[in-house]
Amino acid sequence: MKKISIVIVLMGLLMLTGCESEADKVSYNLSQEADNFNVVRQLTVINCIGGDVLFQMTGKMSITADTEDNQLEVIVEDEDGSYKKHFIGLSDNVTYVLEDLGDTDVSKYKYTLNYNPKMWIPAEVQTID
Repeated sequence: MKKISIVIVLMGLLMLTGCESEADKVSYNLSQEADNFNVVRQLTVINCIGGDVLFQMTGKMSITADTEDNQLEVIVEDEDGSYKKHFIGLSDNVTYVLEDLGDTDVSKYKYTLNYNPKMWIPAEVQTID
């Protein structure tokens, strides 16, 4: 009887450890596809105080939220095979939205980065004669 109880407990533990929700599997698979530059995404960075969009970036990219440095790290692959890494600082008043646009007919080597021109502070450069 004791051996049967142990076998039942072990079988129950094995069944519980093997249970993973379908959403967890899909989430993992989607993340892997995005990290392999197979998914078109649109990243929108927003100033929460004014409600203004600071910029948008669209293309096939891998994005990591670095909570230690309070920033997003965005890696894109250029058409010449080189990689570029962009850093986006986050704060209490800056947030972002990341949309998965699906697999559209876009080259993984092209991406767009659009800044909101209203968010730039004009500056004058003075030179010394």
